[in-house]
Amino acid sequence: MKKTQIISEDKNHKAIDIGSFEDLSGFEFHHPKFSTVDPGRLFIGEILETTGSEISFRELPAKTKIGFLHKHKKHEEVYIFLKGAGRFQVDEEVFKVQEGSIVRVSPEGNRTLSNDSERKMVYMVIQAQAGTLNDYNVLDGYRTDGEVKIKDNQ
Repeated sequence: MKKTQIISEDKNHKAIDIGSFEDLSGFEFHHPKFSTVDPGRLFIGEILETTGSEISFRELPAKTKIGFLHKHKKHEEVYIFLKGAGRFQVDEEVFKVQEGSIVRVSPEGNRTLSNDSERKMVYMVIQAQAGTLNDYNVLDGYRTDGEVKIKDNQ
């Protein structure tokens, strides 16, 4: 089974390398509740030690569908499609998704998806507790003093 690699870590950050999206099939997710193994799936929140979100990547083989619906108790999800094309279902609505599509689903949304293409689908999911983002966009960030150590042409 493939492993992530820590590339930098200190008190205010942690950076990892998961490798190429072409190699996601080397990861396996062992579901703690259902005792199932899901190849091509990687959750990185625990690895990165995130405190406000969960992030996962998934590879869905060509002509494959996820054969169940699911909801969340507290988390909304944002799906970002990186490769492939297929269909997404939320409640009774079914619509097409493809590379570049982004879908937000509230916790109560009953969801699933399929890969209708002849190549594998790769997507990322960001989970965060719904209703907790208080400051949008650039309002939370601010400039600080300090030296920028990234040099041109490094």
